[in-house]
Amino acid sequence: MSIKALIFDVDGTIADTEETHRQSFNAAFLEHGLRWEWSRDEYAELLRTSGGKERIAVYIESLELGLQETAQLKRMVPLIHDSKTRIYAELIADGRAPLRPGIARLIGEARAAGVRLGIASTTTAANISALIGAQFGAAAWSWFEALACGDLVANKKPEPDIYIRALGMLRLPAQGCVAFEDSVNGLRSAKAAGLYTVVTPTAWSEGQDFSSADLLLGSLGDADAPLAGGDAERAGGPYLALDRLQRLHAAALRPTAA
Repeated sequence: MSIKALIFDVDGTIADTEETHRQSFNAAFLEHGLRWEWSRDEYAELLRTSGGKERIAVYIESLELGLQETAQLKRMVPLIHDSKTRIYAELIADGRAPLRPGIARLIGEARAAGVRLGIASTTTAANISALIGAQFGAAAWSWFEALACGDLVANKKPEPDIYIRALGMLRLPAQGCVAFEDSVNGLRSAKAAGLYTVVTPTAWSEGQDFSSADLLLGSLGDADAPLAGGDAERAGGPYLALDRLQRLHAAALRPTAA
């Protein structure tokens, strides 16, 4: 079966947005009079939890406060997260978090070839809209036929719910789609849903266990940011082209001899 759709995670995969998210969380904390500041190391650990609201709740639990204070802070989580989302959109509009190498190229190749596009992300629709609009323009929203967000499913990554929802929206079988991820939670989610999965880690996810990935690359590569060494060998050149991905995907689906 040929590739019918490409399904992208957003944060870390389409763009390396995590530093912008971290700054947005810290600014939101200040707005709400909270003396919290997440360092890079602290935020890298919090990224093991999928979802911004969930990360705030996990952090509150780690403070080991009394039951009443903990409950009071947890009631603030939606308000804090709303502030964070607004601040993030403002930062993204200012040009923060450029696209990762190869994303615009591969999306362009897919559109030219009639390969459909989808998104499967634990971030909110507002965050996705801000990034897509800033990087591709407002009209680009219509390029993505499936928009599966974390607030639309019962269980976030690493559970497969988000990809199952995306596949349902596309009305396609898992075997006809390719997922793009940057984290182990995302990889586990996509593989549990049965998708061929390409992983391009960032500094936030390096060192995680990506042994189950179908293809592991430093990035998708571009003419001005070419792949080298083992990455270039696996991608079949200085960047991962759609036709090369089609061949790798077909080979992975081909039954092995007994």
